[in-house]
Amino acid sequence: MAYDLEEQEQIATLKAWWDKYGNLTSWVLIAGLAAYSGFTGWNYYQRNQATQASALYDELQSAVEAKDNAKVLRAAGDMETKFGGTAYASMSALTAAKSSFEANDVKSAKAQLQWAVEHGGDEFKAVAKVRLAGLLLDEKAYDEALKVLAGDVAPQFAGSVADRKGDVLAAQNKLTEARAAYQAALEATDKKNPGRQLIQLKLEAIGGSVPAGKDAA
Repeated sequence: MAYDLEEQEQIATLKAWWDKYGNLTSWVLIAGLAAYSGFTGWNYYQRNQATQASALYDELQSAVEAKDNAKVLRAAGDMETKFGGTAYASMSALTAAKSSFEANDVKSAKAQLQWAVEHGGDEFKAVAKVRLAGLLLDEKAYDEALKVLAGDVAPQFAGSVADRKGDVLAAQNKLTEARAAYQAALEATDKKNPGRQLIQLKLEAIGGSVPAGKDAA
């Protein structure tokens, strides 16, 4: 079928446009397709990572229930090496630390907690800091414990960190600083938190007093 004059003009115009911009358009299209392909590929990779990490975490939990600390540590090591960017890795480190502590393997417990401090998300990092500082406190490694507790933490964990800092300072007989730490812990701890009463008792035991309006009632 022959094209009419208007159609021929449209085709000529389109051909001229393509001669001028067609190469650029092709590259833009290719780049867009590549970006889309990369995005979908990354999502698939992320889902696959999460699925494998979940299965390995289940294996770790089974080892915990069996009280097989050696297997727990192997699973935690695999998790940290292969899936270190997932939340499962941080959970595994904290779980392995608890398992190791209960198995009287304090060295491994400290190593797992240190991994969580260095690689975990904010919530896992804060919990690991408090627990690691507690182990160092038991070893009388006070300066090291305070170093672990230094730095910013998520607001919801500020009370726990300040409380542990108070414990370390009290053990060093730095009572003025310990009182300040316990008071900071009270400031950061919700009045409905059952642990708040223990902080008050520790503060009062070293000669401190709860600031007005900050009691547990």
